[in-house]
Order: sequence, then structure tokens, then C-alpha cells
Amino acid sequence: MLPTPEKPMIVTHWGVYHAEMRDGRPARLVPVADDPAPSPIADGMLDALHSPARILRPAVRRSFLTGQAGAGRGAEPFVELPWDEALDLAAGHLRRIRDEHGNQAIFGGSYGWSSAGRFHHAQSQVHRFLNMMGGYTRSVQNYSFAAADVILPHVTGDSRGVAKGHTLLRDIAQHTELLIAFGGLPAKNAQVSAGGILRHILPGSVAAAERNGARMVNISPIRDDIEGRHDVDWIPIRPNTDVALMLGLAHVLASEGLHDRAFLDSHATGYDRFEDYLLGRADGTPKTPEWAAAICGVPADSIRDLARAMPRHRTMIAMAWSLQRADHGEQPYWMAITLAAMLGQIGLPGGGYGFGYASVGGIGAPAAAVAWPSLPQGRNPVQEFIPVARIADMLLGPGERYDYNGQSRVYPDIRAVYWAGGNPFHHHQDLNRLRRAWQKPDLVIVHDSWWNPVARHADIVFPVTTALERNDIACSSRDTFIAPSHKLAEPAGETRPDYEIFAALAKRLGCWQEFTEGRDEEAWLRHLYDLACEQAVGSGVNMPDFETFWQEGLRDLPEAAQQPPLFAAYRADPAANALRTPSGRIEIHSAVIEKFGYADCPGHPAWLEPLEWLGSEKTRDYPLHLLSNQPKTRLHSQYDVGSHSRASKIKGREPMRMHPDDAAARGIREGDLVRVFNGRGACLAGVTLSDALMPGVVQLSTGAWFDPDDPAAAMPLEKHGNPNVLTRDAGTSRLAQGPSANSCLVEVEPFRQAPPAVTAFTPPELAPAGPGSAPSLTQKT
Repeated sequence: MLPTPEKPMIVTHWGVYHAEMRDGRPARLVPVADDPAPSPIADGMLDALHSPARILRPAVRRSFLTGQAGAGRGAEPFVELPWDEALDLAAGHLRRIRDEHGNQAIFGGSYGWSSAGRFHHAQSQVHRFLNMMGGYTRSVQNYSFAAADVILPHVTGDSRGVAKGHTLLRDIAQHTELLIAFGGLPAKNAQVSAGGILRHILPGSVAAAERNGARMVNISPIRDDIEGRHDVDWIPIRPNTDVALMLGLAHVLASEGLHDRAFLDSHATGYDRFEDYLLGRADGTPKTPEWAAAICGVPADSIRDLARAMPRHRTMIAMAWSLQRADHGEQPYWMAITLAAMLGQIGLPGGGYGFGYASVGGIGAPAAAVAWPSLPQGRNPVQEFIPVARIADMLLGPGERYDYNGQSRVYPDIRAVYWAGGNPFHHHQDLNRLRRAWQKPDLVIVHDSWWNPVARHADIVFPVTTALERNDIACSSRDTFIAPSHKLAEPAGETRPDYEIFAALAKRLGCWQEFTEGRDEEAWLRHLYDLACEQAVGSGVNMPDFETFWQEGLRDLPEAAQQPPLFAAYRADPAANALRTPSGRIEIHSAVIEKFGYADCPGHPAWLEPLEWLGSEKTRDYPLHLLSNQPKTRLHSQYDVGSHSRASKIKGREPMRMHPDDAAARGIREGDLVRVFNGRGACLAGVTLSDALMPGVVQLSTGAWFDPDDPAAAMPLEKHGNPNVLTRDAGTSRLAQGPSANSCLVEVEPFRQAPPAVTAFTPPELAPAGPGSAPSLTQKT
């Protein structure tokens, strides 16, 4: 067993911390000195360790033990079982479903944010296990930038500029003269980064750009999407109308001859087809600033002034990931690339475009010289997959056809869902619809540390250790460090690491050797570190032996030697560095997409009216546009049970920002509880008033644990402030089928009744197992 050093360290998605120990337990987490802007999210980790909401023993939904179907998921008590009985039960049902329906009937659900460690990464663990037992139906893309991940390969040949390959923030700070940020640069989002983060560099980078005289333009419904700056030019814009604004900008460039025709001729294809649409030759509607202003609410003169400034300066077009989580979410990204191509600055230091700056930390940070290994997941022989946000469609419509990226696919018939890492009752849309879909499978198995919503909607729940209760190694592709993450506390109750649970199941299912390769936790950590050292030697980096690394902690690493601006090589020589598109160039018009024949995603970027936006007829019933952005006090829904997140609540509910004029029109005051509703559901929230939002927009962050007042009802009142009871579960388009949460209209009214108690952090009713509690495996579940 690995020893805990005198100065232990913990690595999280929101920072690296030294642990101050007291009586053998962590008493305080202190950010490392290297971090110029540490995140306070860690403040809630220690009290969450021993929260009443911890899952301490394996538990099984009560009616599942009697062989009943899944209609009671989310509304029933649980029975606690000994580990061996729970593992036997899970393995038996997995075997039965595999033998009767095939491995494609098992859906492996996970989201990769459960751990910053390379080994205890729940998504890798569950996928490795399911692959070793014969495979599973998987999901592709992610909720963060699914639409972008599909559209960009058609336009630029790959997804560089979305999650990796960006022009560095320090180059922007040095060279950019005009930074146009669609969706802003919210520092709250940049607190977190997958794989851990050592240095939070966004605030310092923004300050450096300011010192160097950069003009910053925040195009967003929210003024403080660029925080800490008082001289930012704020252009309030109706949500979901950024494409119309960009078309207005492009019209000025084209009609006044300000576009770089030479760059378009040498590095892009299809501009003429797009220009026919832009200037109205194709449809009779020129996309003038006046046309754009009527849609997006930005004055035509402001559009014209900004457009004329862009070619006169080194201009960076930055766009948040959130803009593509909307109806026709592919279009803003395609249009941003088109606008950047018209300026002709792609590939120049501080020019061009980039997506996701500040959507998470580390975007635009220097990469390390070493690429780190991770736990191998093995090969999945099952070919079935779904777009990540179409899980409810899949469960509700087995055998139904759907379009995806030029393919006509069929939803598989899923009989088992195995979920380890992540909370679909946080990140999925239209949770009442998801609840209906969740009743369909025969079996739902969940690994989690707390009785959060996904655990409450399981048949079998396995309690897992937290990052504070196990050893790991952390290193990120968006930072320059490797560090041990030390075990700081003994596992609560009977909790076990995911790895030990999967190893025990693998033994029962005959694939223990394949899954474990004969290694325990320590052996895997040593193995992964040895692989890292081998790669480091190849990069000219010397690493200490494992024992020294484990005791001394954080190792800062050199940066990769060459990190040029995005598409710098392509700019310099487009023939020698052709893109992986059919033309080898930036495809402003895509013949491939045009041939798909999707009305909701034509062959060039276009303004397509969302189903729900402030220009819709639906505003007669629901006149406010809801933005469900990322929270400030946690990562997604993680540690909502912790003190840091709970301290931000208003009367126990998630805070919702609202413009004072909208509140006054409804008789709402600061701190009031309100009911937020539309035709899909309703939730309670606590109001905070702010003129940092444009009128007509409300902001309710994601991540409050789903807490229905009547779990058995079809459309219960959600008591805690989860906005995804309101958001629409529909694909961005037939191309990407990404999530479209930010196209959502609501109404808000004061809640004058006695408020129901928040029970999100109260465990479900638990009962000990009686003799003969486990059902026969021949019974249908």
C-alpha cells in the first residue's frame, strides 16, 4: 500500500492543493503557490466526505428485488445488501441480458469529469469493463461541444480550435488588437479543466491584453461574461441570434470591399455560393445590418462600425462553446470561421478564430512536451452508438430511424444501462421526458458516492470512494504538470473504488484477467508512471523514480517546443498543408453537407430561426429566454452537496438572475422564491436582481440536484432549481444531433405558498436486507 507523504497533495479538476492534516484526516485544502487565481470550489470537498448523503453500502431498489419492472425508479426505497450479494445480483443480470439480447443491448453511460486522475477515471473504467465482457452500445461526442465536433471536420477537416490546437492566450495578449468574444470570456467557467489544472491563467491573460491596448467586445446577453473589466464594450444581443449579427458584419465587409478576396481565393472554397446568399442574390433578402438588427436587437450602426473596425486591426473572433448548444448550433461556428476567412487573418499571431476560450480552463494554455498515457479501454466489438444527447430518444424509441451526419441510423433496443461517472439528471434536457425514458430498461446499475438523482433512479447502486479516499496520478493535456494525488482519508462506510467493483464483477463474468491484467491499484499507478517516463525520455525530459515522485509531489514540465497559431502552417503553404476536407481548403460551402439534404443544416452557414427565441410567437405564453449556463460554485453538479455550493443558494434554492424591469413587471423582489415554468415542467428558484442581463433574459445555472416534490408524478414541481426540467430535448439539427438547451422560453411568477422542503441532499429510505432478498435470475427485472 502506498504511504501518504508528510505533505500530501490532491489534484482536482479545479486545482491542485496541499492538504493540511489533523489527527490523520484532511482539515484544510490549500492551493499550491504556483496558481495565480485559485478556485474556491475545493472548499466544499471536505464536509461532503461525511455528508448524510454519502452512499455507504450497496443498495438495491426495493421492487427490483421482487422482480418488478422499472416504473418505480426514482420514487422507491432501497434495500442495503452485503457486497457479495449485490455483486452476484448485478453480474447475474448482466450475464442474462448479454446472453438473451446481445452486448448491444447494454448501454455504457458515463461522463468523463468524475475524477482528474489518470487511473480512477470512471469513464475509462466502465468502458474497459464492458469491453472485456464483450462490448456495449456507446455514445459519441459530448454535451459541451457536440455540434461543433461534427460541423468542423466538414469545414476545416478536423476539430482543431474547439478543444485543442488553439492560438495561445499569451499570443492573443501580445498581438490581438480587437478581441470579439461571442458569449464572453467567463472566468467562472475557466475554474475547471479535465485532467486537473495547475495555473488558472485566464484572468492574467485578459489583464495582459488590456495592458497591451486590446479592445474587447463582449457580444452576449450577459454583461459580466467578461469579468473584472469595466472598459469592455458590451453589445447585448438576443440569445440564439449571433449568426444574424455575423451575417450583418459579413455584409458590410463584402458590400464595402473590406474582405480579403486573395485569402478567400487561395485558402477557402465556396465563398461565391455563400456571397449569393449574403447579398440576397439567392433568396432576395440581403443580410444587411438593418436586416440583422431587426433579428438580434443590435443597432445597425453598431454592426456597421464593428465590421469596419475588424479589417483595420488584428482581430480574434472568440466564441464560447455555449453558443452551439442551441437550435441549429452548427451555424454559429461555421459562420464564425467564414467571417474570419473573410478577414484573411486565420493563422496570424493573435488573429483568426478560436472556440471555447474560457469555456473551461486551459484552453489556449501551453501544452507540455510530454503526452501522458491513460488507462486503456480496450476494443469494443459492438458497432452501435448514439449521439450523446439522444439517450432519451434511444430508450423511448428502439428500432426508430434517425439521421446523423449523413447516416440513417436505427436506435438499438437497450435492456441495461450501466452508469459510472456523471449525472444525466444534471446534463440532459427535459428531465421529465428523461424520467419516462429511464423506466424502460430492464436494469440500471449506477456507481456513485452520494445519493444524487442518478443514484436514486438506479436498480443497483454501488458506493464508490471519492478522489480524497484513493491514490492516483494526474496530468493534463492543457497544462504542464504531473502530480500524485494522495489518499487523504479512509473510505467512508463500505465504499470501494470503481476499479475494485469492476474487478469483482469481471471475476464473476469470466474476464478478470483481461480487465485487471493481474494488477491492483498500486501496480497500475506504477505501470502508468513507467509509461509516462518512457514517453518523457523520448521528449528529452528526465523524470524521477516512482518513489521520489510519490513523496516529492508536483513536477512542473517544459512546454512543447512548437505551438504556433491555429492553422499557421496552412496559412503559410496551403498546398503542402492541405486540410482534410474534400477540397483541401476551408469549406465555406460544403457540397457534402448539401447532398445530405438537411433543411435544418444547408450547404453554407445561414440564419435559421430557432423554435424558441425572443422573436418567436411562443413568447406570448413564455416571454423570457432562459440561459442555463455553467455554475460558479461547482463543476456541473459535482459537490452541490458541499458547503461552497450550498452557501450560494437562496432559501435553499439555486439562484436565478433576473433583470429588475422583468422582476418589477411581475411583482418580484430580490430574494423572492419564484416558479419558473413552461410546457415541459416547472422549478423553484431564488431571485437575484441584476442589470448585467439584458431585459427578457433570465439566467439559471445548471447543476442543482434534481429534487421533485412528488417523484411518482408525471410533471412534478422541481423544488431545488434544476433548469433542465424546462429545456427542450431536441437535436441541434439532423447533422450533429447535439443538445440544444439554450433555446428555451419560460415564464416566471412569484411563489407565494409555503415553500416545500428541499430534500435533494436527504438519502432515500433505506432498509436492511432480509433473508432471501435477492430475486431469482430467471425472473424478469
